[in-house]
Amino acid sequence: MDRRTVLKSAMTLAAYGLPVPALLLSGQAGARPIGEKKPFDYAWLKGHARDLAARPFESHEDELPESLGKLSWDDYQSIRFRPEKSLWNTDESAFRAQLFHLGLFFKTPVHMYEVVDGEAQQIGYDRDYFEYDGDAPLGDLPADLGYAGFRIQFHTNFNLDLAAFLGASYFRAVGEKMQYGMSARGLAIDTGMDRPEEFPMFSAYWLERPADGATHLRVHALLDSPSTTGAYVFDLHPGRNMVMDIDVALYPRKPIERLGIAPLTSMYQTGENDRRMANDWRPEIHDTDGLAMWRGNGEWLWRPLANPRHLRINSFLDENPKGFGLLQRDRDFDNYQDDGVFYEKRPSVWVQPRGEWGKGAVMLVEIPTIDETFDNIVAFWNPEAPFAPGEEHLLSYRLNWGETPPDVPYELATTQATRSGIGGVVGQPRKYFSWRFAIDFSGGVLDMIGPDAKVVPVITASRGRIEITSARPLHEIRGRRAMFDLVPDDSMEPIDLRVYLKLGDQPLTETWVYQYQPPPADERRFQ
Repeated sequence: MDRRTVLKSAMTLAAYGLPVPALLLSGQAGARPIGEKKPFDYAWLKGHARDLAARPFESHEDELPESLGKLSWDDYQSIRFRPEKSLWNTDESAFRAQLFHLGLFFKTPVHMYEVVDGEAQQIGYDRDYFEYDGDAPLGDLPADLGYAGFRIQFHTNFNLDLAAFLGASYFRAVGEKMQYGMSARGLAIDTGMDRPEEFPMFSAYWLERPADGATHLRVHALLDSPSTTGAYVFDLHPGRNMVMDIDVALYPRKPIERLGIAPLTSMYQTGENDRRMANDWRPEIHDTDGLAMWRGNGEWLWRPLANPRHLRINSFLDENPKGFGLLQRDRDFDNYQDDGVFYEKRPSVWVQPRGEWGKGAVMLVEIPTIDETFDNIVAFWNPEAPFAPGEEHLLSYRLNWGETPPDVPYELATTQATRSGIGGVVGQPRKYFSWRFAIDFSGGVLDMIGPDAKVVPVITASRGRIEITSARPLHEIRGRRAMFDLVPDDSMEPIDLRVYLKLGDQPLTETWVYQYQPPPADERRFQ
């Protein structure tokens, strides 16, 4: 399994409004339980994950019946659920659950359980839950076949998804715009390294039947992979922002070189910051446009995303981070012009650690992509201290899905746009190569700053020379535009940049951070 297969096939079905095959069961009537009821709680799940970690990993991918593994895209799309069979399909329940069918790219069975009054029972497979008019026969499928995942709907609109868990340990949710976008994962292992990435999988889910009228849903998951097992609890709280409180217990089987906690996965093809792949009629194509970080020392950072020529990895060292996330700050339809997938409505996702996470780094991985079907951006927390095999490692955090994250730099202006292009002075001959940056800030106390106030940009670069600096008012956004030229040295090594605005000794903005890749010498044209 590789990243392209997981990301392109597992999650784009629902993202682009295509029909998604699903099995719908009824927890009160119609579901066919199999096996015995057994006591269940999080303590049991942690013990089960610990016991599993003491045994070698067993892949179950080859257990899929041959008829399902050979389905074409069209045949798989022809498997249709029966809406009347929804799990918790009663007038009293605020939630409904739909289970995704196995087949095509989803080749590893996921076992589903319903938990009622502290007892869990497996949900059996039944062909009668499906309508199918594809060309290829599905064949005889066993009662313990399992599923590919599930999605959740809420009583505010039972026709649209609230959240979906599908493919490896991927899941996602919607905010008030009810629009899917980027994804989260249970865990990332060896992302962006010189060997294939490992994709842990949620191999089983336990869905607790919500009480009548309850507006909170709890889901448990068992994670399994060659490197680790894990027990997860997801508490889902629908609202303008979908809030997920997540508790994690990890039990490594072996040392993990690069562990990614609370990983977020997004897509950035082109935007005002990076026009390398601007070959589409739409001006911008991205799920999110930047990585925001609230560091343990209180500093706010903003790192614009890019679609680099080569794999690029940045680490932002920190201790006990207060939060980080991949955000879609640009909410203007005119900047996308896409009336099919509505990138301006895509939710941002903000990670709030609960408790102290110690020393480590927020890591950002940017992978080159040629089109929007490939999620090429990953951000996660990488702890400095390795998670030792044979031990229990406990973590808790909250995910917020929506337009506006709950944590914002209230007093500080935030970055609204990053643009760049050839430097120099218009109308004067250029005698050397330079690269211009224009950064728009608005919000915070900038609204209170008079046009004659001596606002200055504080600019640092790891190499090269900075010239032609300014920070002038930009009335259209009620903010300021910082501008400067970077004159790189002869090296092609990346150059790290930092910019913020200040008035006297008072910082006015978050800190904009960037990594500029100088072009080869033969591409540094300035005439």
